[in-house]
Order: sequence, then C-alpha cells, then structure tokens
Amino acid sequence: MFLRLINEKKYEEALVIARKQVEEGAQIIDINMDDAMLEAKEEMVTFLNYVVSEPEISRVPIMIDSSKWEVIEAGLKCVQGKCIVNSISMKEGEADFLEKARKIRKYGAAVVVMAFDEKGQADSFERKTQICERAYRLLVDKVGFPPQDIIFDPNVLAIATGIEEHNNYGVDFINATRWIKQNLPYAKISGGVSNLSFSFRGNNVVREAIHSVFLYYAIKEGMDMGIVNAGMLQIYEDIEPELLEHVEDVVLNRRPDATERMIELAEKVKNQASGVKEEKVDEWRTRNLQGRLEYALIKGISDFLEEDLAEALSAYDSAIEIIEKPLMSGMNIVGDLFGQGKMFLPQVVKTARTMKKAVAILQPEIERTKVPGQSSSAGKFLIATVKGDVHDIGKNIVSVVLACNNFEVIDLGVMTPTEKIIQTAIAENVDIVGLSGLITPSLEEMANVAAEMEKAGLKVPLLIGGATTSKIHTAVKIAPNYSAPVIWVKDASVNTNVVAQLMSATNYPKFTADIKAEYAQMREKQVPKANLLSLDEAKKRKPNLF
Repeated sequence: MFLRLINEKKYEEALVIARKQVEEGAQIIDINMDDAMLEAKEEMVTFLNYVVSEPEISRVPIMIDSSKWEVIEAGLKCVQGKCIVNSISMKEGEADFLEKARKIRKYGAAVVVMAFDEKGQADSFERKTQICERAYRLLVDKVGFPPQDIIFDPNVLAIATGIEEHNNYGVDFINATRWIKQNLPYAKISGGVSNLSFSFRGNNVVREAIHSVFLYYAIKEGMDMGIVNAGMLQIYEDIEPELLEHVEDVVLNRRPDATERMIELAEKVKNQASGVKEEKVDEWRTRNLQGRLEYALIKGISDFLEEDLAEALSAYDSAIEIIEKPLMSGMNIVGDLFGQGKMFLPQVVKTARTMKKAVAILQPEIERTKVPGQSSSAGKFLIATVKGDVHDIGKNIVSVVLACNNFEVIDLGVMTPTEKIIQTAIAENVDIVGLSGLITPSLEEMANVAAEMEKAGLKVPLLIGGATTSKIHTAVKIAPNYSAPVIWVKDASVNTNVVAQLMSATNYPKFTADIKAEYAQMREKQVPKANLLSLDEAKKRKPNLF
C-alpha cells in the first residue's frame, strides 16, 4: 500500500500509514524507498520532509533504510535529532565500511551493522560472532563510534525450508545474541523477524506463532529490537499447546523431523481456518495414472513411484515424455500453489526431491534409449548472485530444485563479477544463465550483466530472480540490453517450469515470443508516446522571426 501511494505521489496518504504504525506501538519508523521503478533518493528526501513536519510521527526515531549510500546520506540531511542508518556492512571491505561509519558518526546517527563480510552473509553462529566482533573493534577502536549506537543484525534467516543446513538458523541467531551481549559491551541487536517464517507464507496463524516463539527466546538472550508488524504477534502464553510444541521444535531445532511435523500441522491449522476437510491419504491411489503422478509430486510421496512409473513406461512413448508431461504438470501445479500461498517452501523442496527420485528411476530407460553422444542431463544452468550482493539463500534453493530436476547446476556463489559470469557461460557452454540479487543496487548490476552478455555475443536465455526484482523492471530496464530472451522468475518453484519451456525445442519459440511481446507492451505503457507532429505540420508552425 505504501509503495503504491509513493508511486502515485500521494504523500499525505502515505503519512497516514506511518502515523498508524506509531499509534499501534512502533517505537521506530523504518523508511525505505528502494524500489526498481522509483527515484529512491528523490522520494526519500520528499517523504522525510513531510515526516519531520508531523509531530505525531517524528516523535519516534527515524530509521533511514536503503541499499544505496547516496539515498542514506540524502536522508541524513533531512532528519533532525538522532536517527538510525540501516545499514552498513563489510561486504565491500574495511575501507568502505570505515568511510561510511565516519560519515554516520558526523551526522550523529546510530547504525545497523549487517553480519556480512567480503565472503558473504553470516549463516552460522561462528560466522555471526566473528563478523560482529571484527566490525565492533573497527567501529569502536578505529572510528571512535559510541558502542551504544551500534546495532548488530546477525541475520534472521528462513528455517524449516526442507534443507537440513537451514534447521539451526534460529538457534544460531539466539546464541549469537547471547554472545554479543556478553562480549561486545553496549551493542544492541536487531533482526528482520518475518524472514524466519518465510517458509510458511500464506499461513498467518503459523507465522505469527513462529515470530512470537522466536522473540520469546531471543529477547531472553538480549535481542533489543526487531522489524515486525506489531499488530500481528501472538501472545506466547496464548499459543495453542500443540502448535506451540511444534513451533518450538522448529525454532529451537529440537528434533530431526520437526519440519515434516510442522508441515502436517500447518496444513491442518490452515484447513481448520478455511473449513476444508482433510483428504484421506489413500484416496488418491484411485485416480488415473497422471493424477497419481501429479499428486505424488505435489505431496512429495515417493512410496509408489516405482509402481506408477513402470505403468507410465508402457503408457507413454518414452521416459523423457513422462518427465515432460505428467511429472512437469505436477511441478507446474506446485509452482502455482506456492505462488498463491497455498504451499510452503519446505513442501516445494520436498517436491523437488521426489522429482529427483522419479528421474533416477527413469534414468536407466533414458540411458538405454538415448542417441549416442547425447547428454542425459536436462540441461546446464549457470546461476550467480551479482557483484555487490552477498545474499544466496534463495539462489541456493533454486539450485537444489533444479538439481533435483536433473539439471547440471553451476553455482558461482555471491558477489560474482560480470566477467566471471560471461567467461563461465562461454567456457561451460551453458544452456541458461540465472542472475540473483536481493538489494536494489543489484538491479542496476543485472542490467549491466545483460549489456555485457550482448557485447560478448551470447544468445542463451537470461533468467532474473530475487526479492527486489520484478516483471516491470525486467521488461523496462534489463530486457532492452540483451537480444536473447530475458525472463523474470517470481520464485524458486516457478523456475522448473520456465527452464523446461526453454529447454523444449517445441515450446521454446512460442514461449519466448509471448514473453517478448508482453514485455514490449509493458515498456510502451511505462513510457507514454509523445504527441509528435508530422514533418510538414512542424514546418508550417515554424516561427516567423522577420
């Protein structure tokens, strides 16, 4: 709503949102204008000038939030009193970090320090504490920064994603909070609480319970503040006992099957809220072959795959056709359900692993019938987080999902220079390139990568993904730089369908032509045509100077 009002230049109405947040108990207002289609610096200055003239809003501290330093500095010049900068980090090295910290101190602001360094974001207790200690010593010892004005954000990351490495993210944050309080005097701790429950988006009852449980334990260890909607938190004692047990198992990583149990309960809670009756597990076995295979993928059930795929081999012309038709049909349904908030991230990952098992069962038949010299891989996919960006959780999920769908994935990691992306794409003869990024400056970098790919003569499709990316930005700012297909992909679950279309000789022409036409229309709507006169009419209207 806020973004829409800023886009429409309705600043007075946008102020109502800020005022309502303060009325509902927000103790700091975080203002961010980092949207691909906004002039962030101009909008930040304009809106802050409105805010500072509103006593009911400006009585609380303002957090100036941007991935662009020029936006932060412009904001610092507008706000009287002590504000908070969100954020700086060591991802560009110590010199850049110290330069920004000195300027922030001159402006008299406090600062949020993200637990990033040159290697990327901290995702374990060891990395969180090591980076925070290093940053603290630089700020306090070299800059003379008041330690009480340092707010560490040790990265709240999504748990219960279905990927085992993510299970301890909540515990690592809580433990890092305790360590920071014990070892880095006066420093404060913040976190983006909603990140934790991303796996269960679309189920607010479960998400609110996860947030409340996490805050209950993190605050005990010294967490000072969190970015969260204050109106959407459950009281810890009021959480239903069965839900509380399951949520605590997930947040505190108390048992290996916590995610599976949480998924089951989450569906039950959601069905109860919507009045949907639970389907008996064995009813789906009475469906036709395609229905059974689709259901098995959607639910991540692999118990009957051998039996159903043996039947499919006699019903379809080839093993590849089974993958392209019933199995991909199931994956497409998964993408649609996830996009509508009707499936959770761990279920998507579980689906991908079921797909991997299905492909493994069909592999001997694929090998037996393949043409000599032909690869049995579904394709070669290059993925990278662009230069200047250290986020990779979403990218890693994409890699898992595609690998489970028999793609050879080349993951170049984070902070990847453009030259490395292009050189690897050429050297490895990849079929598709995927660019990922979370912060707004990454959008400009993606446009640059597209332009450089054009210069290098690449013709492979380019996929664009990440939280700040959008279809409109991809169409207007990135696609014009590259003559080959450029496609925005909303999330990991949709990737499978998109790459399958791109790897299909039959579907590729129409699929890419439709997207190209859609993006062209979006560009036309975004840039209104000028009312141009004909040359003859323009000559008739020339000024009579003599």
